[in-house]
Amino acid sequence: MWVTADGHIRQELLPDGRYDEARGNRQSAYTGSYTVTGNHIDHVDETGFTATGDVRDGVLFHEHPVLYREGDEHTQQAPQR
Repeated sequence: MWVTADGHIRQELLPDGRYDEARGNRQSAYTGSYTVTGNHIDHVDETGFTATGDVRDGVLFHEHPVLYREGDEHTQQAPQR
């Protein structure tokens, strides 16, 4: 699970190559597939929208938002789904 520092965006990367992203109170706001090559990640949303990101020093820089592993010192305690 990756989350923004304020807990607003929560992105779960599932082991089957799918992802489920919540935004605020909106569960499964975005879903789709992802692939990882080294430290690089590519997302393809169900609508066809694409996004990329890179993991550097344990932080996911994903287009505009920066996401941290759930429970990282940078994150606030976000509600569990």
